[in-house]
Amino acid sequence: MKNFFIKLSPILIIILVSMAMVTKANTAERVVGQLPEAYLTLYATEKKEGSLTTDLTNFTLKVKGHTYFFSRWMNVPNPTYYPELYYSDVNNDGKKEIIIVLTTGTGSGVVLQEVHVFHENNGDLVEVLVDNPVAIINKNVKTKSSNTEAVITIDNNKTKINFEELGIVPAHISENVGFGNKLKFKVIDDKLVAIVDASIAPTGGGLGEIHIAYMFKDNMYQAEEIKFIPFWKLEFY
Repeated sequence: MKNFFIKLSPILIIILVSMAMVTKANTAERVVGQLPEAYLTLYATEKKEGSLTTDLTNFTLKVKGHTYFFSRWMNVPNPTYYPELYYSDVNNDGKKEIIIVLTTGTGSGVVLQEVHVFHENNGDLVEVLVDNPVAIINKNVKTKSSNTEAVITIDNNKTKINFEELGIVPAHISENVGFGNKLKFKVIDDKLVAIVDASIAPTGGGLGEIHIAYMFKDNMYQAEEIKFIPFWKLEFY
């Protein structure tokens, strides 16, 4: 009997070992969320660089015996910002939907989230599109600012914000009101709500928040109500 051996080049050996190390580094799967009422468990893989976890990725969603994979989902690794799960009738059809909120970015004064809404259809889950809140703001919110105040207009409702009253330093003021350093999603009273901050300065320039309540229309979630809440009237969630 003859023995056959395949001779590998040193470069190929290094590549194979590196691939094995990467695979091993990315296989620390863990539970990152549960909804007992919906018989739902959400798993994710910890992506590591050395000893540090850089992202949660390669998500697996198990619901009532069904398994769904989401290789492109990403969440920051900080347990404080693990995915938020909701089970609520957000489209007012008498049945509850599954809502998963991922936190894709955090930093100094920054929290960025994305939302995934699933309808149940004959025992299967179907993801439904949610209109981008920043695009909604760009279409429906008008702003104007000077060195002393900003005016935010939605439909015919105008809100004036005096910078001095909020303690905003004039030297730090930007040319225009900015949106989106904080972009969050919540389910409040069976309504899907996007919460987007409004600011006039990179730091210490918070003016308030735009709240967008969604409704289900034309097979997607669209803005039903848009309102600006100035800083002094905010209830922090």
